Amino acid sequence: MITLSQLTELLGWASLLNIGVLLFASIALVSMRSLITSTHSKMFGIQKSELSIIYFNYLANYKTLISIFIIMPYISLKIMGY
Repeated sequence: MITLSQLTELLGWASLLNIGVLLFASIALVSMRSLITSTHSKMFGIQKSELSIIYFNYLANYKTLISIFIIMPYISLKIMGY
């Protein structure tokens, strides 16, 4: 059985890793936008104008899910003292 302190540590590392992935994806999309857009446009047959909306939705949804399911429980457990 996992203890609350182990769960807190797990959520802390998961938060760190997921924030890192979010930052990497955001920086990659900003710095290599033309390369990524052209590649995805060719791979999936999506117009380049639609990809900006898709990328924004992806980053927004990922950030929301990380916040709700990983970061907020971690903060709650830290406040409780575990």
